[in-house]
Amino acid sequence: MRPIGRVSMFAISVIAAALAAAVATQAARSAGVEDFYKGKTVSLLIGYSVGGGYDAYGRLVARHLGKHIPGNPSVVPQNMSGAGSLKAANYLYSVAAKDGSVIGTFSRSQGIAPLLDKAEFDSTKFSWLGSVTDEVSLCVAGREAPVKTFSDLLVTPATFGGEGAGSDPNIFALLYRNVFGAKIKIVTGYPGTNEIQLAAERGEVDGLCGLSWSTLKGRYPHWLKEKKANILVQAGIKRQPELPDIPSASELAKEPDQVRILNLLLIGQAMARPFAAPPGIPAERRAALIAAFERTTADPDFLAEAERLNFEVNPVTAEKLDALLAEAYATPKDVIAKAAKAMSD
Repeated sequence: MRPIGRVSMFAISVIAAALAAAVATQAARSAGVEDFYKGKTVSLLIGYSVGGGYDAYGRLVARHLGKHIPGNPSVVPQNMSGAGSLKAANYLYSVAAKDGSVIGTFSRSQGIAPLLDKAEFDSTKFSWLGSVTDEVSLCVAGREAPVKTFSDLLVTPATFGGEGAGSDPNIFALLYRNVFGAKIKIVTGYPGTNEIQLAAERGEVDGLCGLSWSTLKGRYPHWLKEKKANILVQAGIKRQPELPDIPSASELAKEPDQVRILNLLLIGQAMARPFAAPPGIPAERRAALIAAFERTTADPDFLAEAERLNFEVNPVTAEKLDALLAEAYATPKDVIAKAAKAMSD
């Protein structure tokens, strides 16, 4: 028994040494992350102009994220609008420093944009940090628009504002036009939903699709209170409980191809307000940013401010975003091809 005892003691000492080394390595990595971020500024790119929902959520996160990153760097929001946030997504993927000093937020639809030939990056390779919430998207028409319901839109032409290929307003307007037969004309090129909203109030367009429920509530509550708009249809993984009488796209999808295309596009709704860092950042900094994002979305100060702003908070983890995109990229090629054709203007 003595040899076994000696071997056991030796094994225990080896395990103990390995554990100590692992702890020391982790401590060194943590110290390295803190040393990197201390006194630095982290740039948070926002793929839209000032005033819209993505901008508002981006700035909310920027105000609270830094205190949860080791070293407590300043987090400075920077707007980079263009092509429905594709410009910011491309920049983050290909140009931004890959050291953890630049993060960004952009359209939820950019995750599946490469599958629809609207982007040249691989969205599964972003360093996803998480999302502040999941979401329901709406088609909304102004009070003076010729359409009051989605049924109206199937027979009466209306003009809707868009931002560019791969953006939420364009994707959902094209979905309803090309898959469901809505009589939608798209006027594209607006920097963000804020500009489309103003254009709708001026009568330049009749409305917009792809408007988040959280944006409508938080940024344009007067549309609801003053009954300045009619909500035509909602689209999400689940219905918005506050809109029980508004038809959902899932209920409208009757044909198998409609269901398959819609299910692919709805993956973006579960991503909703995503935040990411570039591919290939150091693993320890990626882990620190993910942990910091999770702590931010549970921070009482963050939640209190979100409540004051009337913003939805229902966090989606980085792991869940990775899983959603893996599901999207596993979509059969024939379904992707049909979806891509449907998204052609």
